[in-house]
Amino acid sequence: MSIREGRFEEGLDPRIARLGESISYDHRLFAEDIEGSRAHASMLHKIGLLEKSELQQILDGLETIEQDIAKGNFSFDPDLEDIHMNVESALKHRIGEVAGKLHTGRSRNDQVATDERLYLRKSGNALIKQIEDLIRSLLHRAETETETLMPAYTHLQRGQPTTLGHHLHAYSCMLLRDRDRFRDCIQRSDVLPLGSGACVGSGLPLDREFVREQLGFSSLSSNSLDAVSDRDHLLEFLSSASILAVHLSRLSEELVLWSSAEFGFVILPDSISTGSSMMPQKKNPDGAELIRGKTGRIFGHLISLLTVMKGLPLAYDRDMQEDKEGLFDTVDTLNLCLDGMTAMIESIEFDRNRLAQAACDPASATTATDLADYLVRNGQPFREAHRAAGALVREAQKSGRALWDFSLEELVSLLGVDADPSIHESLDPKRSITRKDLPGATAPDQVRKAIARSRKLLEN
Repeated sequence: MSIREGRFEEGLDPRIARLGESISYDHRLFAEDIEGSRAHASMLHKIGLLEKSELQQILDGLETIEQDIAKGNFSFDPDLEDIHMNVESALKHRIGEVAGKLHTGRSRNDQVATDERLYLRKSGNALIKQIEDLIRSLLHRAETETETLMPAYTHLQRGQPTTLGHHLHAYSCMLLRDRDRFRDCIQRSDVLPLGSGACVGSGLPLDREFVREQLGFSSLSSNSLDAVSDRDHLLEFLSSASILAVHLSRLSEELVLWSSAEFGFVILPDSISTGSSMMPQKKNPDGAELIRGKTGRIFGHLISLLTVMKGLPLAYDRDMQEDKEGLFDTVDTLNLCLDGMTAMIESIEFDRNRLAQAACDPASATTATDLADYLVRNGQPFREAHRAAGALVREAQKSGRALWDFSLEELVSLLGVDADPSIHESLDPKRSITRKDLPGATAPDQVRKAIARSRKLLEN
């Protein structure tokens, strides 16, 4: 079976044939292609273009083809270009000429657009489940560390005291947004293009609403030109994937840093560590590094499809065949990265003493802002309080002391204000976190409430 029969006198140059084949990768759409064909065939019978016996032959044939492909007992022919023609040709070999009726009122243009939306729904929902599994792991670890003191960083410099629970919960917030972005993408892509034909619909009395119900789409496409040329849903999916990859990469970067001797915040179990081929002592965070590295290929797939689509006239153009390999690789890459990150979050150990030491390191003066807040509460303008606290930090670093090592008399003299013993409380890192008792802030009670809210969002 060849779509060249009738119009063309010469065979296709093998070099062009190799350029145009897509079966080497779009065979992954076989289940979606057959699902769409079943619905289309049932519709053709409903409108009187297929006899009941013909419909049954087609459905039975499609069933055997799907089973053979799933079992690996099917030979794909690159001369037939794509999954659509491979299935149709196989169907003809199995049931005869009646197979030729399956393509009535249908083009590969609206067929592939339908296949891709079905694939996006399935793979997107699977990714959402993986994201939710990772969020659960992060929330569990965050809840157990709501009292674990550590420094918060800005510019990779120690800033103010916080807790490990608050830090881990931040990634849960990012991932909840990622989950919702994929949900939104799937919802917007839940539109049936089948029935749009090659570009302007069909002159046959197709029952698109029947096919929509059979395939479980929420609505019908409203413009045939847009339906066959639209790849916004794939761009949105790849964009959502890229943002998710950013978040996984940022978390990976922190695990790499934190597991280094310079930080020492994280202890890597053997189960998620790799070794060196030369240095016997090494224990490497390769999983985190690989996730960080794979982010680039996901970005690349988004940029590639944006570039393909940016100059295409309506409606379908063969350039759009380039939309699939990047999509498939993105799905596969995210599957690996999400599973790998979940394994790491479940397994890593935190050195609580090292984290607390970093937050309380005298040289870091992490409670300088708390001192400024104390002065503000006692009537000073913030800018003056900021200056006074900064001057005390300078003096502390010169003398090699912690802020809380200064006596009350020294503080009164250096700050130029009246003070009472409670000023020392403002310099205590442990008291610092409890004072941040605002919604979304780092106080342990607030973090517990935030985790509970995230759990509620997660299970919604």
